[in-house]
Amino acid sequence: MIPFNKPFLTGNEFKYIQEAVASGKISGDGMFTKKSHEFFENRYGFKKCLLTTSCTDALELAALLIDIAPGDEVILPSYTFVSTANAFVLRGAKLVFTDSGPDNPNMDVNAIEPLITSRTRAIVPVHYAGIACDMDVIMELANKYNLYVIEDAAQAIDSFYKGRPLGGIGHLGAFSFHETKNISSGEGGMLAINDDKFIKRAEIIREKGTNRSQYFRGEVDKYGWVEPGSSFLPSDLIAAFLFAQLERLDMIQQKRKALWDLYATELEPLRSIIQLPEIPGYATNNAHMFYIVCRNLDERTRLISLLKQHDILSVFHYLSLHESAYYKNKHDGRILQNADHYTECLLRLPMFFNLEFSEVNLICDLIKKFYN
Repeated sequence: MIPFNKPFLTGNEFKYIQEAVASGKISGDGMFTKKSHEFFENRYGFKKCLLTTSCTDALELAALLIDIAPGDEVILPSYTFVSTANAFVLRGAKLVFTDSGPDNPNMDVNAIEPLITSRTRAIVPVHYAGIACDMDVIMELANKYNLYVIEDAAQAIDSFYKGRPLGGIGHLGAFSFHETKNISSGEGGMLAINDDKFIKRAEIIREKGTNRSQYFRGEVDKYGWVEPGSSFLPSDLIAAFLFAQLERLDMIQQKRKALWDLYATELEPLRSIIQLPEIPGYATNNAHMFYIVCRNLDERTRLISLLKQHDILSVFHYLSLHESAYYKNKHDGRILQNADHYTECLLRLPMFFNLEFSEVNLICDLIKKFYN
C-alpha cells in the first residue's frame, strides 16, 4: 500500500520529549516552545511567533485580535478548509466567499474589491498547496479600504512571495503542523504576528486573557485577568517534537521538492488533458502537495478507483463552503464555478518524505495509462 501521507520522524523527537520531561516544565512556553519561536523569528523575520495547539486556534486568536464582532464581514475563498471560516463565524461574522482562479485553487484576487462593503473587516487569503496568492493586490486593497489581512498559511511553511515568506506579509499569519504538513508535531499550529500593535494583546489572549507571560518575564509583580481570552498554548512536549522537525527542515524540503519535480516531469505529457499545478512567477513551491485536476467528477472517481486497485491511496480535497450544509442558505447566491470545479475534479496524489521515487514513477505510469 502506498498511503496518501505517512508522518516522518527525524530521530530526535523522542530525545527532545525526554529532555522536556526532565526539565520539569512540560506545560506551555517551555524551552522547546521558545526554541521554536526563535527558529521562525530568526529564519523568516516574523516580528513575533506564538505556538498554538492548532492552526484553527491560531486563526481564532487572530479573529480575537482584530476584534471581529457580529455583523462584521470577512472575505475568504470558498475552496478552503472549514477552520478558515469557523474562526470568524464563532465571532458572529458574515462570510463573503470569493471564487478560486481558473488556473489555481487560490482565491481570485480580481473578485475581491466588488465584495468589499462598509462592514468588511478582513481579507483572509489561503495559500493553497503552499503557493502564494497575489499578495500585492490583496495588500493594496487592504490599505485602500483600511482592512486587516490574515494569511491562512496552513500549508505554506518555507514558501515565499517575491522573496517574502508567506505568513509574514499580512498583519497576521496562521500555520499548521498537522501530521499531513511538511513539518509536523501531530497536531499544532502557530500565529505569526507582523504588526507590532498586536504583540502584547496576542500574549494576553493566548494566556486565558491574563498578563501571565509578562509576569514570568518580571515585567509585572503579579498577573491577573486583563481581557477575554482562551488557552491556546500547546504543551512543551508538542513543541519538543516540532523542534526536532524544524532542525531538519532543509533536508525535508529538498526531498519533497525532488518528489514534486518528478511528478511534474512525468505527468507533463498529460497537460493537454488534465490540469497540473501552476506556480506563478511571483511564488515559490514548497512541495506541500501535488495535485491534478480531472475533467469531471466521474473521471476523478474512476481514477481514484484504479489507483486504489493498485494499493495507492489518492484523495480529493475541500468541498466548497458556500455549498456546505451549514452555510448554503447564508450564502448570497453567487455561483462560484471554479471552486465547485476543484471540489469535483481536484485529486491529491501521495506526497510524504519517505515516498520512494520508484513509487512516484509507478503512480504516474498508472495515471498515464488511464488517460491513454
